[in-house]
Order: sequence, then structure tokens, then C-alpha cells
Amino acid sequence: MSLATAHESADDSPGLLLWQVTNRWQAAQRAALKPFDITHVQFVLLATLTYLQASGPVTQKALAGMAATDPMMTSQVLRTLESRGLVHRPPHPTDRRARAVAVTEAGRDLANRAVIAVEACDAAFFAGLGDNLPVFLTALRSLRQTEQG
Repeated sequence: MSLATAHESADDSPGLLLWQVTNRWQAAQRAALKPFDITHVQFVLLATLTYLQASGPVTQKALAGMAATDPMMTSQVLRTLESRGLVHRPPHPTDRRARAVAVTEAGRDLANRAVIAVEACDAAFFAGLGDNLPVFLTALRSLRQTEQG
């Protein structure tokens, strides 16, 4: 008995292809980040926080929203980054009930060193797209905006 799929071939399944490519890309990113002793999700949150912080105080909710990460997982990862001295949680300047999340100097330094490796990894990984890269980016942005039910 075969799989009751609408696809003639596994290569016709966008979900499977995305899964396969994502796993290969994540493996490449893990390898690129290994010398920095940081996981990919730690890097994403640290880099996103460094970027957002340039415009003012950042809440954990805003960070999770921009990084598209689960709020509970974001909290756990931030605790790890805080234990390593890469982020800290100062009082929020305009909301007495909230605490901001901020990168330390060590965190900003690590984010700025690691982003070079991450972007080089991306450039190598996506080089095969050649002149199709802008079309691919447009398609990714479109998928990112799609609401999930």
C-alpha cells in the first residue's frame, strides 16, 4: 500500500522540500556558530535584541515578536544568555511594572562577531540561487506574512 498523497513525487511537496532545505540550512548555521559557543536561537535573539535596542528599550514580548520565537522559549533562552553575561534586565524606563531586556557590551561584541559568520554562511548556502535570490526573498516574505490558523 502506498502513501495517499496528492503529489506524484516527493519533489512536488513544498512542505517536504522546505523541511529538507531548512534542516540543511540549520546544520550549516550550527557549524558556523560553533566557534562562538552559541546556539542558533541564542544568536537570533542576541542579534535581534542588539538591532532593536538601537531604537530604545526592548521588552521580552517585543523581542519574541520580532524574532518570531515562542515567548516561553524566549524567556528560557534569555535566562541562559543572562547567565553568560550577554544580556541583562534593567528596569523599563517608562513602564514600572516591566523590565527591559538589553545586551551587555560582551553580548553586543559577540553578536557583531557572529553575524559575520552567519551572513557568510547564508551567502554560501543561498549562492546556488544566483539571480533568483530576490525572487526567493520575496516569496519568503510572502510566506512570513501568511496567517497561521
